[in-house]
Amino acid sequence: MEQTNVIPKLIDTPEGLTLVAGALSLRGDFAAMKDRLKPNNLNGEMLVRAARVKSPVGEASVAVDATAGLGEDSFLLAAAGFEVYLFERNETIAALLQDALTRALADPALAPVASRLHFTPGDSVAGLKALSLRPDVVYLDPMFPTRQKSGLIKKKFQILQLLERPCDDEESLLQAALAAKPSKIVIKRPAKAPILGGVKPSYSIKGNSIRYDCIVL
Repeated sequence: MEQTNVIPKLIDTPEGLTLVAGALSLRGDFAAMKDRLKPNNLNGEMLVRAARVKSPVGEASVAVDATAGLGEDSFLLAAAGFEVYLFERNETIAALLQDALTRALADPALAPVASRLHFTPGDSVAGLKALSLRPDVVYLDPMFPTRQKSGLIKKKFQILQLLERPCDDEESLLQAALAAKPSKIVIKRPAKAPILGGVKPSYSIKGNSIRYDCIVL
């Protein structure tokens, strides 16, 4: 059922900050990802495979998630050993993400991973330009506005469609990522979507519904 007339609102609940719109509700929840963090499962994650880079022994690789959303992809990268810098410009989504991070840091099982996440609310284009370090990987997920055809995904993200879309200028985002001069840019795309910004990837890792285009610089 369409809920275009419903105004989403944030509510504090015992479980955490929750976004509510009519019968729909959503909150960030890294605890639900615990099974995905098991080594055998984590190593099979397409994103983790796409983001792998060589780093000097004893040094953690640095990733920037320029379209953090609720932070689940960033959490996977942090679990894989990255220090991850996250940006999210939508104030409501950023509030949900910050609350999820706060709860994860208070959970002994999640805190070691959550401590590798460094979140800055705000525009990622400006954030990428202001970076004081050179990242190994910049991760872009500008596919959020096109998640219309999958029923499962639509159920999960339907409420977020009522908010301002977090990425409406994909090419500017890609150019900012290129200007940050990482070793690699990883772009999440629907499986049949065109390449982003006309920049041909060095290679792609493909699944049934999504792919990760990898630009090696």
